[in-house]
Amino acid sequence: MTRMTFSTAIRSDIAGRSATTDARLLVSRRTTVSAVIPTLNEAENLPHVLARLPDCVDEVIIVDGHSTDDTVGVAKTLRPDARVVLQNRRGKGNALACGFAAATSDIIVMLDADGSTDPAEIPAFLAPLLEGADFAKGSRYLHGGGSSDITRVRSAGNRILGFAVNVLFGTSYTDLCYGYNAFWRHCLPYMQVTCDGFEVETVINIRIAQAGLSTTEVPSREQARISGQSNLRAWKDGRRVLNTIVAERFRRRLEPGNAWHPHYDEMLPDYPLGDRVAISSAGA
Repeated sequence: MTRMTFSTAIRSDIAGRSATTDARLLVSRRTTVSAVIPTLNEAENLPHVLARLPDCVDEVIIVDGHSTDDTVGVAKTLRPDARVVLQNRRGKGNALACGFAAATSDIIVMLDADGSTDPAEIPAFLAPLLEGADFAKGSRYLHGGGSSDITRVRSAGNRILGFAVNVLFGTSYTDLCYGYNAFWRHCLPYMQVTCDGFEVETVINIRIAQAGLSTTEVPSREQARISGQSNLRAWKDGRRVLNTIVAERFRRRLEPGNAWHPHYDEMLPDYPLGDRVAISSAGA
């Protein structure tokens, strides 16, 4: 059973802590942070997202789903130090799996490229990890959180599915299907992310709970997508999440292992934007 903690003291500390303070704390503890950002035609949104990344992020990993716009070019122009990984299949789950496999830091943060998850909130996710939690899970339903994007139908479905997970797995999650999370890299062998779609958040949350790792929920405010259209389909993806919950309920508990490592291709640091074959392969 996962251990949920979110004290008033921690909430107050997070609210008053600046990115600079967290950066100093991370340096003093020699802790590094990777931000994993899946992208698919997000050229118009990346300038906003990358500009709001706090200084405490050491490694930026753009996981591109073979965008047809200038997503990769924009990312490399704004963040020449960013690593660009090409996912080996399709979907958000596969993109995150590739990004996790590529990440090298002590702490990994997963956030969206459409502007809905605010990178400026990253220090709020780091604080409980530095205080002992294994996994920091964003919630739009905690005091201080909220959403300018979620519809009533999606919110109702999220709550119903979350209730099912809490009953079946002994958790107390308030926001099952939210993709803003941060965790120590020692959580990765327990996740073994092999799914492709938006059910990835459910898979991760359930497997973290089954592993007995400690989870702290962090209030987060979801913004509306800046530009473009979401690939999320409420009914279709809701059914996938439900099927995932049932499958995880009857699946044998995973032993820590390396099955989560996918194959991925990474663009070389000196990769010319006009040459899309300059890549190095990695992964299992």
